[in-house]
Amino acid sequence: MSTATDLFPTDRVVGIVREILERRSVNRSILPDDDLREAGLNSLDMVNLMLAVEAEFDLKIPDADMTLRNFRSISAIEALVASMQRPPQA
Repeated sequence: MSTATDLFPTDRVVGIVREILERRSVNRSILPDDDLREAGLNSLDMVNLMLAVEAEFDLKIPDADMTLRNFRSISAIEALVASMQRPPQA
């Protein structure tokens, strides 16, 4: 049996986005580069998305990175998560 942490980061982000959209009764497919605000997320949804990504990936995203640009699309979120999960370079 697989758990959420067994999924690829993209699948985990897609799951979070779908859950938020479903709460708003938005039932449409989302492509990785689709603008999430145009897909139906409002400003409160975006804040919830940011918090959900932190919780899902056990991250503390610095305030400077909590921008609409970093959360514009699934691809942008995935890139942010990947950059934060890389070990620091010596």
